[in-house]
Amino acid sequence: MDIVSVNKFRDNLKKLVEQVVSKHEPLKVTRRGGNDFVVVSADDWEREQETLFILQNSDLMRQIADSLHTHEKGTGYRPSVEEMDEITGL
Repeated sequence: MDIVSVNKFRDNLKKLVEQVVSKHEPLKVTRRGGNDFVVVSADDWEREQETLFILQNSDLMRQIADSLHTHEKGTGYRPSVEEMDEITGL
């Protein structure tokens, strides 16, 4: 994560925001007399929120763990060719 001072952030706002959005990398902005803050794109923020939701949902995490277990054993559900075509849009 890149780090810039609040003064540099203010002076280069447009360029730095475009960098955050295009590279999908957060930017830490430091302030001398206050708390630092982080700039992140809306898409990245939403993705992080979805990840946190899943990680905090014990039922979903259990389903993921069960699916991984059956996948490793080769006993999981195997979609048909038609189902795969529908899933992949082919």
